[in-house]
Amino acid sequence: MNKRSHGFTLIELLITLAVFALLLMVGLPSMTTWLQNQQIRASAEGLQAGLQFARTEALRRNAPVRFQLVDTFTPACVLFDRGTNWIVSVNDPTGVCDVDPSDTADPLTIQKRSGADGTPNALVTATNGAAPATTVTFNGLGRVTGAGAITRIDVTNTSGGNCQPAGPMRCLQLNISSGGQVRMCDPVVIDPTDPRLC
Repeated sequence: MNKRSHGFTLIELLITLAVFALLLMVGLPSMTTWLQNQQIRASAEGLQAGLQFARTEALRRNAPVRFQLVDTFTPACVLFDRGTNWIVSVNDPTGVCDVDPSDTADPLTIQKRSGADGTPNALVTATNGAAPATTVTFNGLGRVTGAGAITRIDVTNTSGGNCQPAGPMRCLQLNISSGGQVRMCDPVVIDPTDPRLC
């Protein structure tokens, strides 16, 4: 009786590994671009959630609440229009960004988030028209108050390349209206019937 052994031959294993390596080489650039684009989306969604949270807190407290972009969470922190870290607080957090959320310790921090949390390559640029901006203050009615408030935040990722249409990155933009609404949009879209239009 002929006994045949079960399993794979060395040639079958080598062919399988070669096919797997070829598929990996073809798919890796697309996967890298997808991961970099996901960092843009995660950062934009985190900023949008922080802005909406600040507005909700202002409505709940019936008092002004600030959303600020900061450079770090150290005692030496400053407001920064390109900061990916943000703080929602009642008072200006400059110099006290290390204080944990508290209703008694200045700056009365309500919530804060580090830009490095899952989105280390995302870049943020906040403006009011053409001027750099660092803060949005929502009043007790949920409306934006004060001159120079952030009206637009661009979220990009240059480590993955240029924004579309020139490059592979799907950059996003957040627009904050004077009424306090926060809307995420895609700056590449030009079709006026597309809801992603900026």
